[in-house]
Amino acid sequence: MTPHRIAAFSSGTTGGNPAGVVVADSLPSPAEMQAIARDIGYSETAFATPTGNAWTTRYFAPEAEVPFCGHATIALGTVLGQLHGPGTYDLVLAQDRITVSAHPDGDLWAAELMSPPTRSEPLADRVLTQILNLFQLAPSDLDPRLPPTLAFAGATHALLALKDRTKLAAMAYDFEKGAALMTGHGLVTISLLHITSDSAFAARNAFAFGGVVEDPATGAAAAALGGTLVDLGWPGLSQGGQITIHQGDDMGAPSILNVTVTGRPGDPVAVGGTARPI
Repeated sequence: MTPHRIAAFSSGTTGGNPAGVVVADSLPSPAEMQAIARDIGYSETAFATPTGNAWTTRYFAPEAEVPFCGHATIALGTVLGQLHGPGTYDLVLAQDRITVSAHPDGDLWAAELMSPPTRSEPLADRVLTQILNLFQLAPSDLDPRLPPTLAFAGATHALLALKDRTKLAAMAYDFEKGAALMTGHGLVTISLLHITSDSAFAARNAFAFGGVVEDPATGAAAAALGGTLVDLGWPGLSQGGQITIHQGDDMGAPSILNVTVTGRPGDPVAVGGTARPI
């Protein structure tokens, strides 16, 4: 049961978000999976075992199990592709059922997940105030084109868009306070965004909930953003379309996430990218 180490959503042969992947004949106990994830030390590790024609899958951060993790799903998809061949794999999660497809892409592998159904709602004022205080931001820093949102695509995220790219680059927060805030409100990440164009976004994702300061690439939050944009009637997405998220640049780990939506509110969202071995 040797863990695979994969950087998902890489920018070619650089960057990406490291994930552990463990494929076994049966899943270890939750305590064992938690210990393995903590030992690997990445923001998430995916554990998968075959169950009929599907794969039972669980995700563990160093400090807690999470219901869904996008970048670990991409990493898992590439490992399954290498072990069992290119194609689409059904994954049975703790709370949902999704798919991930994988195929060779030059010297790398590419994968695309289909998220659980999406939903979004305005972020409660009191939660927004706490988040702004955590990041030392003011309401005037927010971009009104994308209002503060509570977004779901298998996991729950707070989404805040900032007017100024330099404010995003300067993201910092008190880790212990951030962990308490996220745990208290059930937020897996807090996603700070900058709108580069109607179809391109820069992102940084705080992940104190899972014991990690920041993720270089967050597929679950990318899916949640895609669903939110459809709910908002975002330009160019009413009949379906794609956006690109650039994440990890400010960490020195450039990552590229390609997000495809159907244009129908509530539909699952596809998130894809390349992955490289570590």
